[in-house]
Amino acid sequence: MKAIAIDTTNLVMGVAIVDGEKVVGEMITNLKKNHSVRLMPAISQLMNEVGFKPSDLQRVIVAHGPGSYTGVRIGVTTAKTLAWTLNIPIVGVSSLEVLAQNGRFFNGYICPFFDARRGQVYTGLYKAVHQDVQVQEEDRLVLLKDWLETLKNLQERILFLSNDLALHEEAIKAALGNRAVFPYVSMQNPRPSELALLGLTKEPQPNTHEMVPQYLQLAEAEVKWLEAQNKGEIK
Repeated sequence: MKAIAIDTTNLVMGVAIVDGEKVVGEMITNLKKNHSVRLMPAISQLMNEVGFKPSDLQRVIVAHGPGSYTGVRIGVTTAKTLAWTLNIPIVGVSSLEVLAQNGRFFNGYICPFFDARRGQVYTGLYKAVHQDVQVQEEDRLVLLKDWLETLKNLQERILFLSNDLALHEEAIKAALGNRAVFPYVSMQNPRPSELALLGLTKEPQPNTHEMVPQYLQLAEAEVKWLEAQNKGEIK
């Protein structure tokens, strides 16, 4: 099956094209630039490089969150537009599950996370069983200090995967000591090729229009609006 995968959920922007289990092409950047401006040119460039036409595609796969509110929305909207235009299935995959694949050969727990500001992280817990990365704790938005208290109860080593690792490494070390394992820098970024291969194993969304982002929290503007409403400032 020929498929394209798109990930704009965080700082990393990734696009990959696969033909069955063969990764035909992959493009990834780790830059603080506008994904909405760069995504479609990246898709077009990669398609041209590998010699694929839009009509060759049989599935669209997208990282549907959690992550940056704007970034998640850009990727999901683009993927839905492609799927609807080409009349092909769309599949959504957790962006944390994608990152967790980098720990496939790790003997212990795998903890991918993204910074969510205000001391919070988007995270989950995974474990590799015969190189198959399986969910142990579902995706969530949680205060890092509370999450580390939960992880203290685990007896095995924990591999922390994140492009935001520098922001929280000291707190993690202080809480878990030698049981906290940190990867080489090349393992900190999610890979769009992993997203693509995961997406081939999952059932497509029955209705393209019903594909929705997995934000795990409201946008900041929505939070402020609700706070104002609760205070009686909005009628």
